[in-house]
Amino acid sequence: MEKELTNDQKTKKNNKPGGLFDWLYTDIAIDLGTANTLIYARGKGIVLNEPSIVALDQNNEVVAIGHEARLMHEKTHRNIRTVRPLRDGVIADFEVAEHMIRGMIKKVKKNWYSTTRKMVVCVPSGITEVEKRAVRDSAERAGAKEVYLVDEPMAAAIGIGLDVHEPVGNMIVDIGGGTTEIAVIALSGIVYSQSVRLGGDEFNDDIINYFRRNHNLLIGERTAEEVKCLLGSATPLDEEIEMAAKGRDLINGVPRTRNVTSRDVREALSESVNTVVESVTKSLEQTPPELSADILDRGIMLTGGGALLRNLDVLIMETTDLPVHIAEDPLTAVVRGTGAILEDLEYYKSVLT
Repeated sequence: MEKELTNDQKTKKNNKPGGLFDWLYTDIAIDLGTANTLIYARGKGIVLNEPSIVALDQNNEVVAIGHEARLMHEKTHRNIRTVRPLRDGVIADFEVAEHMIRGMIKKVKKNWYSTTRKMVVCVPSGITEVEKRAVRDSAERAGAKEVYLVDEPMAAAIGIGLDVHEPVGNMIVDIGGGTTEIAVIALSGIVYSQSVRLGGDEFNDDIINYFRRNHNLLIGERTAEEVKCLLGSATPLDEEIEMAAKGRDLINGVPRTRNVTSRDVREALSESVNTVVESVTKSLEQTPPELSADILDRGIMLTGGGALLRNLDVLIMETTDLPVHIAEDPLTAVVRGTGAILEDLEYYKSVLT
């Protein structure tokens, strides 16, 4: 009689090399985000985390990708332009997205002659079939032989350690750069989902508009991001903080510095933050009663960069009267889940779209 394998032994068995030529391949999982792209390599973990941005010259040749292109953003001359190929969580510029994926894969390859055999890519739950095809085509053109897609909230749930196969309801709120994904998950599927085209980029735009409207100061996207990270909050802080922001005075056109407080930034973000909270409330209203009971016990899980906004969990908790938990390292939750799927495609085949 064959001896029963433990869970650890099963995992090792599933993850062991499948063939003599496995060393020639680099299997990867990608969190293709509006703001950042993260790559997980099979057997290695997260190997890349860079901004989703490409710098191009006059002939549309790639000058830089990722961190280098980010340093050029909003500082280029007429011969160089920077492009963010993803908007609202989906590919907006097909050709540039292909260049970006290909360039980032090149950075993580084992060696120059290795190829990408399997690629798992996460996509927003509200994505259309046309947008799915754009993601799949971009991945295939970048060299992948087999491409698998998974919904972002499902990947986030797996990434934070939830057993998505159980007949138990879990609510995930993944706030990314371009979208906020809200989903109730049970039995390897998404029972209810809502994809709101609002995220960290919208928060940045709110701050830029606030400075323009209240201080007659035009600030850049990078400055707005810095202000959001340092001062952003959803509810009043115990001790309000402030910083100096630099930009161009819209009245006389010269550079100026203006002091801004966390109270100001909270006011700027209030409309977008309230939209996120209202979307969570709406999702709870659409959840079947038995799963609602599970959420009451287990709470709501926050993932994505937006989860780091100070006191956002407190605001959702006060509004819904439910426990709210911020995932450990929320920025990498989705790519960790996508990587777990890559490591054991057979076990997770039911969660693939």
